[in-house]
Amino acid sequence: MAKLLIRNIGTLVSGDIFNPISKANALLIEGGVIRGIGSEKELETKGVDQIMDIGGMTLTPGLIDSHCHPVLGDFTPRQKMLDYIESSLHGGVTTMISAGEVHLPGRPKDVAGTKALAILAAKSFASARPGGVKVIGGGLILEPGLEEKDFEELAKEGVRVVGEIGLGGVKTSREAAPMVKWAKKHGMVVMMHTGGTSIPGSTTVPAEEVITADPDIVSHINGGPTAISINEAEKLIRNTSMAIEIVHCGNPKMIIEVMKIIKEVNGLSRVIIGNDAPSGTGVIPLGILRVINFISSICEIKAEEAIAMATGNTARVYRLNRGIIEVGREADLVVMDAPMGSVGKDALSAIEAGDIPGIAAVLIDGEMKIGVSRNTPPPNRKITITKL
Repeated sequence: MAKLLIRNIGTLVSGDIFNPISKANALLIEGGVIRGIGSEKELETKGVDQIMDIGGMTLTPGLIDSHCHPVLGDFTPRQKMLDYIESSLHGGVTTMISAGEVHLPGRPKDVAGTKALAILAAKSFASARPGGVKVIGGGLILEPGLEEKDFEELAKEGVRVVGEIGLGGVKTSREAAPMVKWAKKHGMVVMMHTGGTSIPGSTTVPAEEVITADPDIVSHINGGPTAISINEAEKLIRNTSMAIEIVHCGNPKMIIEVMKIIKEVNGLSRVIIGNDAPSGTGVIPLGILRVINFISSICEIKAEEAIAMATGNTARVYRLNRGIIEVGREADLVVMDAPMGSVGKDALSAIEAGDIPGIAAVLIDGEMKIGVSRNTPPPNRKITITKL
């Protein structure tokens, strides 16, 4: 198995919001998994095939987009665009989670059809990674008539997520609540559309409907893009323990209001970050980075904590073995730096100043998928790779 040493790490952002900065300056990867973290002198470097010297830059987990709407492959019929997933890789995204393949032309709305679509998308994306990005596809769209046996079958076939409730024919908490229980029983993670309408066919979902349905995730609490009132959002934050999702394709002012309450209740560990693209707002390859910047620079959250919201927090909600830099986790990583011309001296200070960091490399399972991003500003420093 290939063995990679990443050395000369300036700052290691762990992705763990409870301990977001590590003192380690080196990382050992073998077989696509993190095998060692610490000082270079402490690590067992015998048999290393390759050394990546990142020149004092910042190393973070790969970003996880908690909310996207793919169909099949790297094409979106919603915006008629190719390679949008691979473009997100250039924004540091290494995992994307489907909130439902709702944009499929002629999407089936019967029980057999909605099951078939979820199974097909789950299996397709499990086998094909656009640009190397891990897409958790097959966000089941709830339709009337689904029974517990259907959720059992879907789980056995690899469907892991219930897409945001409200996209399909099941609109109310009365209809959704028993399905949510069945989904959770069979190991699925459940998200629910929250707030106002986003596209034709969507509906307004108030806080009480979400609380009664009891999903795992409050989808786009800041709207998609129409948000619920701050009073409604406050109910969901204060009266539940659900994950609170903030998205790029939403209401930016609402992010500020939501984060005020989140800080009051010490709820940073509940916040996850999604893009919600492709949508009417469009495809935004840097959407996750932009939300990280907004939360950090405008809402005065430490950059390493904002990054954890898009990595370790999301990994915990979806039970993924990535998103945190620790031994035994999948080696999905981003090397980033202050961009050229920034007032920031490193990636974290640049983010806190509101600048998009320059991405120098993205690795998935320990393999370098891209070098300098084509979408971010160029980083100040460079990577040196030595093959032994």
